[in-house]
Amino acid sequence: MPLVTMRQLLDEAAAGGYGVAAFNVNNLEQIQGIMEAAQETQSPVIVQASRGARKYAGDHFLYHMMLAAAETYPDIPVALHQDHGNSPQTCKSAIELGFTSVMMDGSLGEDAKTPLSFEDNVSVTKEVVDMAHAVGVTVEGELGTLGGMEDGVGSGEICLTDPAQAEEFVERTGVDALAVAIGTSHGAYKFSREPDGDILAMEIIEDIHRRLPDTHIVMHGSSSVPADIVERVKAAGGEVDAGFGVPISAIQRGIEHGVRKVNIDTDGRLAITAFMREHFRDEPDDWDPRGPGKAARAGQKFICMQRMQELGMAGHAGDYEPLSLAQMTERYAAGVRSTV
Repeated sequence: MPLVTMRQLLDEAAAGGYGVAAFNVNNLEQIQGIMEAAQETQSPVIVQASRGARKYAGDHFLYHMMLAAAETYPDIPVALHQDHGNSPQTCKSAIELGFTSVMMDGSLGEDAKTPLSFEDNVSVTKEVVDMAHAVGVTVEGELGTLGGMEDGVGSGEICLTDPAQAEEFVERTGVDALAVAIGTSHGAYKFSREPDGDILAMEIIEDIHRRLPDTHIVMHGSSSVPADIVERVKAAGGEVDAGFGVPISAIQRGIEHGVRKVNIDTDGRLAITAFMREHFRDEPDDWDPRGPGKAARAGQKFICMQRMQELGMAGHAGDYEPLSLAQMTERYAAGVRSTV
């Protein structure tokens, strides 16, 4: 199966009432772990790469690893997504490379740190929507800013999304999916205590979904930072400054109110770290890089299988035939967005 558009994955998720995890990748072992988990659970999946990941792996290495993943697992619908594009040029380069979905994060400037005005966000996002839809590629936008910093992205401050502005933003830009700020943060340290309604503003998602029932909502910074994985890292000699993550119950509540894409990065990093540290603890004389590589792959697979079950995406890989980019181009040109 070729790489598919994120629009179709999210449309099908909306029809089926589940969420789709978007896992960040930087290397072969992460891609393999994600795809093995998707195969075993029969889940559609979004694989996403940040600008930092593209620089680390190399654009062509990363893209061709994803082509190999699609060829190896032909029954799994998988979208390749540019995470936190900081400019139209970044999105353009991803589209030209073969990404089937891009995020234009116009909530921040090109430095990925300085907040942009609402009007500037609308302008830059609309530019990317016009460019991407002309070739069938999905676009995610963002309104509001998350806390924390990860992979060089983040203002360090939380600015919650205004539901009324979200309505105007979607109407003026035509984005397929909207990332919203509800109090989550990038990185392992999200909250100093179990988040409640004073910390995690789930009512914002519910309000936006009432206003925009046909727009797919995205939760960024949605790693749960599982305590058992953190303890495994520490037991194997690691040090992790981690607080509380986003509870699975909060993500599931979001899915009930229009959340279709759930970004998960930190949980994968923690699981990989735990499994690799345990490998070296138990096999201190191992100098073959395949040993820790297999451990890393197993860690990524472990956490992905959990999230695929918890988000309800398991069992939905064979629900539909994928549309090509050419077919999506025709649909966008005709003003038809939904693929179901």
